[in-house]
Amino acid sequence: MELGWLLCGTAVLLLLHVLMELSPAVNFALRIGFYCALCLVSSALAAVACLLLHGGRTVKNMRIIRAVVKTFKYFFGLRFEVKGLENFEVEGPAVIVSNHQSILDMMGLMEVLPDNCVQVGKKELMYTGTVGLIIYLGGVIFINRKSTNSAKMVMAEVAKTMAAENVKVWVYPEGTRNCTGDLLPFKKGAFHLAVQAQVPVIPVVYSSFTTFYNPKTKLFTSGKINVEILPPIDTKGLTPDDVSDLTDRCFHTMRETLFRLSGRP
Repeated sequence: MELGWLLCGTAVLLLLHVLMELSPAVNFALRIGFYCALCLVSSALAAVACLLLHGGRTVKNMRIIRAVVKTFKYFFGLRFEVKGLENFEVEGPAVIVSNHQSILDMMGLMEVLPDNCVQVGKKELMYTGTVGLIIYLGGVIFINRKSTNSAKMVMAEVAKTMAAENVKVWVYPEGTRNCTGDLLPFKKGAFHLAVQAQVPVIPVVYSSFTTFYNPKTKLFTSGKINVEILPPIDTKGLTPDDVSDLTDRCFHTMRETLFRLSGRP
């Protein structure tokens, strides 16, 4: 009986391996499925550790989450080459902005995430099972993207929290995932936040995933991601009238860096 189950299991694994080799769509579906399952299971285990060690919602839990997620890259054959980590060493709070490409961004985020840093995310993430639970415990700040007034109120509170608790805030200024190898126009919320709090903006750029990950073509293989943390952009003395220029400056700097890291002209 046990031998029969063993042979059956071996046959299934061999069949899946053959299908993955022959069909990019099957390979993509299986790898995405495994990634989602890994996120759910790891989140549940990490949530227990967060509750036992820190008792509830706190940015300190991000250290536990970071340690867990940094192991994911080994399952998918991803390598990160990071430059400029010293640029996170600013005194006091800061607003960190980065490009947003796919559901795999969490791995890139945790690869470089500094201490005392929380993310701003859409409120829908709260309803993603154990993943929603763990990001809640990690102190992620949720905003309602459909309500401009609500988002502005949250950002005003974030500015106060940054100063009071000396934390950095990580924002994706594109507002949504973009796996095209280019940048979408930036929304101004992160830059209004930086100017309002009079804290520096630190751009972080990840090279394009398109060489190893592309949902449209069902591509998902191993690959290398170049990451560069750029020098902080000072906002002291800037006013709301300067937000547009600050946004454009950051956009063009990050776009040039994205193309350079991705080997594009």
